[in-house]
Amino acid sequence: MPLPIVTANERLVEKRCAKVALVGAPGVGKTSQIRTLDAERTLLVDTEAGDLSILDWGGDTLRPRTWPEFKDLVVFLAGPSPSATPEQAFSQAHFDHVCQKYGDPAQLAKYDTYFVDSLTVLSRMCLAWCKTQPAAFSEKTGKPDTRGAYGLLGTEMIGALTHLQHVRDKHVIYVCILEEKLDDFNRRIYQLQLEGAKTSAELPGVLDEVITLAILKADDGTPYRAFVTGADNPWGFPSKDRSGRLAPIEEPHLGKLIAKCLGRTAAAHASALSHSTDLNAFKE
Repeated sequence: MPLPIVTANERLVEKRCAKVALVGAPGVGKTSQIRTLDAERTLLVDTEAGDLSILDWGGDTLRPRTWPEFKDLVVFLAGPSPSATPEQAFSQAHFDHVCQKYGDPAQLAKYDTYFVDSLTVLSRMCLAWCKTQPAAFSEKTGKPDTRGAYGLLGTEMIGALTHLQHVRDKHVIYVCILEEKLDDFNRRIYQLQLEGAKTSAELPGVLDEVITLAILKADDGTPYRAFVTGADNPWGFPSKDRSGRLAPIEEPHLGKLIAKCLGRTAAAHASALSHSTDLNAFKE
């Protein structure tokens, strides 16, 4: 069997997709960014029942209520992991079991984007499940072990998100609340609102893009919404651009941002953008 080398020509014609964390303060308009995507080709994974702002949005929705339900969705959406043993999550056995429940995965072909809203609630869902597992209890006393529960939380969250990140033919958008705190030196810092430190620390390394939707001020003091994408931004927002194609400040339009990340023109995305709405005027 020859070495399975992917040639440059093969790689260049592969379908390109982005894995994005969209973060921002509560109420800034993160969920509403789904309106900038093609509703017919976007699947909303709604974990927080917080779709009041997009009640008239015309796309399809999944509503997992427990962590095991979400893991079943992950393996169904992304397929099995070739390295997982039969008893592990995301294995071929897990995938086959889920296909018996949900049917043929070909039904997902109509979607090119999975929009997960939100990671904040998902981490709470995962922690609630972790607290019921053997790892969350002391082997000697049988009493709850907080460190064990949070250790399992980090492993479960990063494992699921990394597996979903490996689906190559879909964009995956993760929405997450950004919270503002003061550190020990009374300096303002921003961090992802997630249960446990492991997920918050490791998530940016898993994804291609970390984009902060923020309300900034123009020189004359006028507020406006914008995407902050530069890692060295003056506000200290968590941001990352692996594509190298984004300006430090971008228009708050997720559809256009994904197109720019992939090096596509607006014309190539015309059908997707035709369903979008004007969220706010962007100002330089």
